[in-house]
Amino acid sequence: MTLQEYVDSVKPKRIAVVGIGISNMPLIELLLKNGCNVTACDLRSREQLQDKAIHLESMGAKLKLGPDYLDDLQQELIFRTPGLMPFDPHLEEAKRHGAHITSEMEVFMQLCPCKIIAVTGSDGKTTTSTILSELLKAAGYKTHLGGNIGHPLLCEIPEIEPDDFVVLELSSFQLHSMNCCPDIAVITNLSPNHLDKHRDFQDYIDAKRCILEHQTENCRLILNQDDAHSTYYASFSKANISWFSGQSAVKDGAYQSHGILYRIRNDVSRDILPASEIRIPGDHNVLNYLAAFAAVEGLVNDEKCAQVARTFAGVEHRLEVVRVLDGVTYINDSIGTSPTSTIAGLRAMKARPILIAGGYDKHIPFDDLGDAICKMAKELYLSGNTADKISESVRHSPYFKEHQIGIHIEGDFQQAVMAASKAARAGDIVLLSPACAAFDQFSNFAERGKTFKAIVNSL
Repeated sequence: MTLQEYVDSVKPKRIAVVGIGISNMPLIELLLKNGCNVTACDLRSREQLQDKAIHLESMGAKLKLGPDYLDDLQQELIFRTPGLMPFDPHLEEAKRHGAHITSEMEVFMQLCPCKIIAVTGSDGKTTTSTILSELLKAAGYKTHLGGNIGHPLLCEIPEIEPDDFVVLELSSFQLHSMNCCPDIAVITNLSPNHLDKHRDFQDYIDAKRCILEHQTENCRLILNQDDAHSTYYASFSKANISWFSGQSAVKDGAYQSHGILYRIRNDVSRDILPASEIRIPGDHNVLNYLAAFAAVEGLVNDEKCAQVARTFAGVEHRLEVVRVLDGVTYINDSIGTSPTSTIAGLRAMKARPILIAGGYDKHIPFDDLGDAICKMAKELYLSGNTADKISESVRHSPYFKEHQIGIHIEGDFQQAVMAASKAARAGDIVLLSPACAAFDQFSNFAERGKTFKAIVNSL
């Protein structure tokens, strides 16, 4: 089915699109341009939406805004925003009355005319997805990168050819209850995350499982041999499974041994490059490359894999060097929105950094982060909803020594950045790696990262 055929098929239905954000705005416009009956629903007020509200109404949309935006959903077809879980009582009530609940991403995966590589996990999704895109482009494939990475692709389907590749970063919010079948699925790793949205950790784990549940024996699944959850996922898979590991050899896939990255297929190992030659720093990025190398086996040759690893400079907001000023290096790791991601960022530093952390509370534990900060940070500057929690995790760590690390709680994000910069001396590293989402002070991690860069560049 083409995109136009799909739109024509839903035209007779009453449609609700929940969430007037980055992923849904092109969808709403597409439906309205084709004469569909669309109600756009959003928690924000007309004043907050400003020109978006005026624009959508001028196209014929009905708006349902404010705190009651989910009440009495009587539409036959409902597109949910990723942050609204399928088990929300309003959606469940609508479903009981016959509504079909879907999403922009689910429809895209059903209509996409080319092969899809989908990536999920707690950490490393964005970098692994971007590496995969770079690898495929280096091999000559026309590649489309989207999903949770911030670029919706549904409306671009007419430009996608059957011989192209699509690489999708998928969050647990997008995957939850989704019916999808990517040709190649990658699960980078699992650790507690987003427990403010999921029923519990098992619900989070099972949301990720949706990436593989509908795969067939003609599909491939790439799993992390070093992650304890991988055997659980493997038990549900009908696909051909390849593995990656930073610690030991695998039977099929990619691994690291004595500082060298290898690919292995049919019991034959081939060395790709030394880990020390990967341009982006950190052991976690070695794992991201291993996952990507395993995923593109048979599509991208070893030489191209090595070439990309040596030249790719990394993803914006992930260990991004902003500038060096008066001998102080400022690094933007705003995409570090979980404790495990921030711990990986700390491990990638060549010296103890001055760490800026804190943000929106996802109700996940900070105990391991507290230990890591004590072991690897020089000073700690905190702001946001989780400032007190992170401070307590550091102070309660068995590795805490008051004379070794100072803990400073600031009023807001800008104050934390300015205070950290004033404390820094030549040779220091100032690292923004919040270990939390940005929603308490920003719309997303990218806005937080851009704000950090603007402050640093104004010093």
